[in-house]
Amino acid sequence: MWRYIIRRVIFSVPVLIISSALVFFVIRATTDPVAAFALNPRLQPEQIAQLRASLGLDQSPIVQYWLWITDFLRLDWGDSIVTNRPVFPEMMTALKNTLILGVAGVGVSLVIGVGIGIYAALRQYSRFDYLATGGAFVGLSLPTFWFALMVQVVLGVYITRWFGLTKPLFYTAGMTTPGADAFDVIDRLQHLALPALVLSVQIVAVYSRYVRASMLEVMQADYMRTARAKGVRERRVLFRHGMRNALIPLTTQVALDVGAIAGGLVITETIFSWPGMGRLFIDAIGIGDYTIVLPWMMVTVAFVILFNLIADLMYAVLDPRIRYA
Repeated sequence: MWRYIIRRVIFSVPVLIISSALVFFVIRATTDPVAAFALNPRLQPEQIAQLRASLGLDQSPIVQYWLWITDFLRLDWGDSIVTNRPVFPEMMTALKNTLILGVAGVGVSLVIGVGIGIYAALRQYSRFDYLATGGAFVGLSLPTFWFALMVQVVLGVYITRWFGLTKPLFYTAGMTTPGADAFDVIDRLQHLALPALVLSVQIVAVYSRYVRASMLEVMQADYMRTARAKGVRERRVLFRHGMRNALIPLTTQVALDVGAIAGGLVITETIFSWPGMGRLFIDAIGIGDYTIVLPWMMVTVAFVILFNLIADLMYAVLDPRIRYA
């Protein structure tokens, strides 16, 4: 397996290099970081030219790319051209916040979705199966931005009025209450609940459908009938043999979801003012701050590659028949 991992890591290097080049040249061709400053009538053309030179924009694109990628690999991501704050710590903070929201949403979705999918498969064509199938289609059909706004209005505003609460039960913006000095678990959960709920609805629908379809297919496999014929208990047949094999297709989907989370949950984070990668990207692209956009793209690509590798390794854990040369 170690040979397989090393080979995959080596193959990932050219993917990262090609991705970095594409990202850099596309962003540089579509973004002019000095354009906003050029609109200031008090800045003279000489000052604008000096600003371009200080950012290295007066050099050839190849030289700009080489300087940027070497600094990126040294974790010297420079300073934001708008806020003048270092990019690396700001992005690591945003990444941590996004992972908090993403892991909470995907973790809850995984437990609920797998449970619904397995039970629906075991009770095929029952009322629960029809209810789960219909609920999955509804969850997939809900526009994220609309559902997020409805959740804010109903659970964030109306429920406070209906019960006459002095403080909201669930908060609709931010990660913590403004002015709070120390970390408060209850306060963090009150801020996390609504965005995690919005994130979970569609993911639960997808996971439950994956697991139901995969479980139904596995239950008809020859090895399942053989295990029953040998007298193996039904619970052991279902969970030891059936569920482990049924989770293999879901593993790929979960890996892609977690890898994509590193890029940020743009709609959810924007609506709930969650200071994560998605909101950071929207703010940076809106003002042409390419010093933030470029590392953001590279972090996202790296996470997708990493979690695809983790998914491949999980196949062997779920199914011992899978071996890597």
